[in-house]
Amino acid sequence: MEARRAYPFDRIETKWQRAWQERAIFRAANPGEPGAEKPKYYVLDMFPYPSGRGLHVGHLEGYTASDIVARYKRMRGFNVLHPMGWDAFGLPAEQHAVATGVHPRITTQRNIAHFREQIAAMGFSYDWSREINTTDPRYYRWTQWIFLQMFHRGLAYVAEAPVWYCPALQTVLANEEILPSPEGPVSERGHYPVERRPLRQWMLRITAYAERLLADLDLLDWPESIKEMQRNWIGRSEGALIRFSIEGSEAFLEAFTTRPDTLFGATYLVLAPEHPLVAKLTRPECREAVEAYQREVAKKSDLERTELTEEKTGVFLGAFAIHPATQERIPVWIADYVLLSYGTGAIMAVPAHDERDFEFASRFRLPVRPVVRPKESAGPLAGCFPGEGVACSSRFLDGLSTPEAKRAMTAWLEEKGLGKRTIQYRLRDWLFSRQRYWGEPFPIVWRSGEERPVLETELPVLLPERREFSPEKGGFAPLSQEKEWVELPDGGLRETNTMPQWAGSCWYYLRYLDPGNDRELVSREAERYWMGPAGVDLYIGGAEHAVLHLLYARFWHKFLYDIGVTSTPEPFHRLVNQGIILGEDGRKMSKSFGNIVNPENLLREYGADTMRLFEMFLGPLEQMKPWSSQGLEGPHRFLARVWRLVMEEDAEGRWRLRPEISNEEAPMAIQRLLHRTIRKVTDDLERLSFHTAIAQMMILVNGLTRQPVVSRGALEPLVLLLSPFAPHLCEELWSVLGHAESLAYMPWPEADPRLLTEEEAEWVIQINGKVRSRMTAGRDLGQEEAESLARQRPEIEMWLEGKPVQKVIFVPGKLLNFVVGRE
Repeated sequence: MEARRAYPFDRIETKWQRAWQERAIFRAANPGEPGAEKPKYYVLDMFPYPSGRGLHVGHLEGYTASDIVARYKRMRGFNVLHPMGWDAFGLPAEQHAVATGVHPRITTQRNIAHFREQIAAMGFSYDWSREINTTDPRYYRWTQWIFLQMFHRGLAYVAEAPVWYCPALQTVLANEEILPSPEGPVSERGHYPVERRPLRQWMLRITAYAERLLADLDLLDWPESIKEMQRNWIGRSEGALIRFSIEGSEAFLEAFTTRPDTLFGATYLVLAPEHPLVAKLTRPECREAVEAYQREVAKKSDLERTELTEEKTGVFLGAFAIHPATQERIPVWIADYVLLSYGTGAIMAVPAHDERDFEFASRFRLPVRPVVRPKESAGPLAGCFPGEGVACSSRFLDGLSTPEAKRAMTAWLEEKGLGKRTIQYRLRDWLFSRQRYWGEPFPIVWRSGEERPVLETELPVLLPERREFSPEKGGFAPLSQEKEWVELPDGGLRETNTMPQWAGSCWYYLRYLDPGNDRELVSREAERYWMGPAGVDLYIGGAEHAVLHLLYARFWHKFLYDIGVTSTPEPFHRLVNQGIILGEDGRKMSKSFGNIVNPENLLREYGADTMRLFEMFLGPLEQMKPWSSQGLEGPHRFLARVWRLVMEEDAEGRWRLRPEISNEEAPMAIQRLLHRTIRKVTDDLERLSFHTAIAQMMILVNGLTRQPVVSRGALEPLVLLLSPFAPHLCEELWSVLGHAESLAYMPWPEADPRLLTEEEAEWVIQINGKVRSRMTAGRDLGQEEAESLARQRPEIEMWLEGKPVQKVIFVPGKLLNFVVGRE
């Protein structure tokens, strides 16, 4: 313990946290206020759900990264908006209320207070004057207002839909909240069994924005993997809608295909088991088998039906369709790999050129008819060939390339009135209602069976107080029990469903801009100042929100853009996903594994600055990495060395400024190292490469420690460089060095180009004597600095991964040779 208290972090950290709060140091200036003449920078965290478990070290990784950027940008002369709030509606607090009888509001307030204490203890530089809470009526008034605007423009509507209902949670869940399991689909929360039920639901017409949501991804500085996940979720497909008549009936089926060129290879049709025409088309002798199969499929999630199915299953309806091009009779089946939610819920099956169709046809011995051959082949291949090539056995298409054949077949279908060119999306309208209490009430009243919006002057529609929190059985909303609230004097009935937790998180970043405004969601001036020119400058959060939160927020933002509330087509310009921090056992932190690392004990032992430094020194921000509490010792010792560069302990154990600190210029070698460090730390912060910035500052500290007398001209820039990472320590040292003002807005050190000009050399980098890389760097680099640069090269990182470095042979200005052992 004594070694860990190598400097008095416990006294320093509470002192400066109190000073920052009392002076409102981090308050951002809105337009018209002093400070707003600076360029703005908006750095945003994905705000947390305040659970009863509090924050763990994984949460703190992203918050630390954003705080380092916020502090750095303030020192670069920006007016920085760095806010925090609470995504506080949701199922966990309601479940706790059901179990304990404690109102969700009380639980939420208690949890928020705990979260706020934990966040304050880390020294994050949030502007707490802008704190928001999605359960605050002053906030959800505007969530309801946005819904009303959508309703007035036809984007919010009621539909009866087959939905996932969880008897244990007694609520409807969205498709995205369902997980597959060996026993069938289960709820994401609690892993309870779920079933399909038809219920009246509110829907939002997100599909109206599908094309813009897809196209505008090109405007964003996001990880390509995240953009690709959104593209796949939206699922744009160009193709044709083809009409198949049903033998002996006036009914017909429309099937969407992206490969109309393969129509001559269609040998059967497949419907989704829940397709509305299944009952009508099923022959009496097939009905029992069909209905049994439908019941079985109803237990499966969409993911199980499409991605996880190993063996294809299905049932023949006994009906036949007429092939529009050949007039042949082709059988009509149902199968779980066809979803009602995609296309028309019916496909023309071409087993020679679609792998799923081929597996199905092989199992049920259905015909396989090749109609496309590879370009380099004289004839069709055996089995399944899903690629593009040249049409064959297709009459008027023969000899055409796949793109040409697609166009020719689509034109033929349109000419004959048998089909048309079309674009389909996998994206479905958003199921927006929940049968829960703890959520935003809908601003809707039902009169004579029709939905009517409440007046904007009547917002917010408040949640009624409740004493009993158990949901109604059968999927009815808990609010339906509140008769005095539901039944209005004029005979109208309030909508009893509530909005999903996603609602409040779709637009929270806008409320931070103007949180006290009771006249409008956000003032025009504040929105244009903070959101220009391309939205939030930096958004940091977990990749688990890659699709839903980001897609829903983009949808709402585009709608608000259309009605003139926002001035940018996209909300978040740059997105960075922090990597998952694993438990000490190498597994994802989980209550069930017992490996969650609580930061509070570590903060007491090491202090916030050590925690901040260690979280960033674990490795690249975006990478997954394991936690190691023992690893905190290294960063703690480093901070103690920085402390002792400035301070010394007297005989009574009191800390005081070292008397031998010099006002003379530092030696030229130290000046060069300092300015290389300024350049590298600055470049690394711009790239969010925090671990390499820390490594470079460690090299500088090592250099200063070896000096018999340390120059103030080197110490003060070091303190400023380190301050975004370890703000409490650096504020104290800055004060001791004689500065009355906080360093939060001190100018960031600038590298002197004259001290950066140095003769460069080509360094050879070897592993066990074999050349593995070369780098161009300063000839005068010391071993520590040269080794750090070499280790950052991807090819060297690969060669060293998992191998112990036994020694490093260093030839100044020429060579580094890492001598490594086996893993």
